[in-house]
Amino acid sequence: MKSAYSRQFALVAGLILVSFLVLGAGFTTLSFRYNADKQMDDLANNAAFIGEFTASYRAQGMDIRSGGFQAYLYSLAKISRSHVLLCETDGEIVYSADGTGQRDLDQLVGQRVSQGVLERTLEDGSYDHMNTLGGLYDENRYVAGRPIVLQVGGADTTIGLVFVSTAADDFTELWRGFSLIFLVTAVVVFVLAFLLTLVTTRRQTKPLKEMAQTVRAFGLGEFDQRMGETGRTDEMGELARAFNSMAESLARAEARRSEFVANISHELKTPMTTISGFADGILDGTIPPDRETAALQTISSETKRLSRLVRRMLDVSRLQAGKGVAAQEPFDIVELTARTMVSLEGRISAKSLDVVAQLPEEPIQVWGDPDAITQVCYNLLENAIKFSRPGGHLWVIVETQGQKALVTVRNEGETIPPEELDLIFDRFHKSDKSRSMDREGVGLGLYIVKTILNEHKEAITVQSQDGLTQFQFTLTLV
Repeated sequence: MKSAYSRQFALVAGLILVSFLVLGAGFTTLSFRYNADKQMDDLANNAAFIGEFTASYRAQGMDIRSGGFQAYLYSLAKISRSHVLLCETDGEIVYSADGTGQRDLDQLVGQRVSQGVLERTLEDGSYDHMNTLGGLYDENRYVAGRPIVLQVGGADTTIGLVFVSTAADDFTELWRGFSLIFLVTAVVVFVLAFLLTLVTTRRQTKPLKEMAQTVRAFGLGEFDQRMGETGRTDEMGELARAFNSMAESLARAEARRSEFVANISHELKTPMTTISGFADGILDGTIPPDRETAALQTISSETKRLSRLVRRMLDVSRLQAGKGVAAQEPFDIVELTARTMVSLEGRISAKSLDVVAQLPEEPIQVWGDPDAITQVCYNLLENAIKFSRPGGHLWVIVETQGQKALVTVRNEGETIPPEELDLIFDRFHKSDKSRSMDREGVGLGLYIVKTILNEHKEAITVQSQDGLTQFQFTLTLV
């Protein structure tokens, strides 16, 4: 099986190779066309200049066979490294100059340019092609031709033609040398790119291997293992930090699991020990008959507490299995909140609480599972009543903000320490670690509230300051 390293390296290397091939082909084609066009433009400019110069020379009554004229044309041919041919209007070559010094063109004097080339030059006013100029040359050459036009009596009269040519081999050699430079440069860059790809790919896959090792360590229960590379600022560094964050979450989850088991053991052990102790006391006569009623009341209380614990644990199990929330439907949150308050009227009266209910007269329709949201409101109100100071105030507020309904439950009591606020929704969490102050609770009410609202994709917040504790959650309006 290929590793991610080899696949990544092969992918990047192949991409670089294909890119260079495409770039090389495109560069070669464009450079060839550019140089060919430039060569033809230079020849055309030279031909036009010689034609104008010749016409001007003839206009002054001078003979083109003079040594001065021919020397000048030879200099032009030599500077441009080209052949220059002057023809009569019938195509007969009257003068030739070889600026390359590679061949004798005197043999072309007296010969004629082909009729096709002649006619095309005269009709179009120019001739720019690559050919043998009608068989005058043995090999194809770049040829530019222009008519020599002289004004006679106010009218333009063609008195001859000029052809300037250069060997295609010269241009090809230039182009090959240019392409060789590009090829050498491309090979050097290609090798450097391969080396950089080798290094960067290895650097990219190294964190993945380290992550795999860390995951295997997690499988063995070593939750203290962490990834390095957290100092990097690229995506791999971000991945390493995210992985370490996940590792921290797993470690905390494992710690919570261990704590959960310990809490379950404690919560089950305490009432069962009490029940067993009092029952044995009654059976063996350790508890006198006049105290049996009180002992039985304690047994009944602890049995109910054990029943509540089991019921809450079943609720948690259903929620974790995704069965605690039914399909969502519209309902009136104002009516639901009021109904929940009525069900807790006895407990409110028992603590002489002054209830401040700010409920709108008009219904507020929201989306959700009415039974699950009823449990949320019940748990929050029950929790607020339990920890309110006797005779204090209890606020219940329902309002709307934007596309959300906002339900607030606030009570007067002891301030929750800031370090407890982040843990208040954890399973079995109680502010009183000894658990002696809250004999009725099992530490699952707020965890159930948080889980239900998470299933609804809603938020809940808690604030506690100066003796006022406030829980606030949202629901989506219909």
